[in-house]
Amino acid sequence: MKNQLKLFSLSLVLASTLALGGCANLSHRDRNVITGAGIGAVAGAVLTGGSSVGTVGGAAVGGVIGNTIRHK
Repeated sequence: MKNQLKLFSLSLVLASTLALGGCANLSHRDRNVITGAGIGAVAGAVLTGGSSVGTVGGAAVGGVIGNTIRHK
């Protein structure tokens, strides 16, 4: 049951990231934030065994990192 919940959570985060990534009018920085939050959420969920706190924390950290990355 725990593995199914983890798989569902990861699938939901991935689907949300892909849906938001399809917006054509986003700036490069906005895309970086969304991508960073998605990757961070997945990493947080995996590292904490599917914990919602880990998922949200990973998304927050990933979003901040995505925001600070500069595109040349």
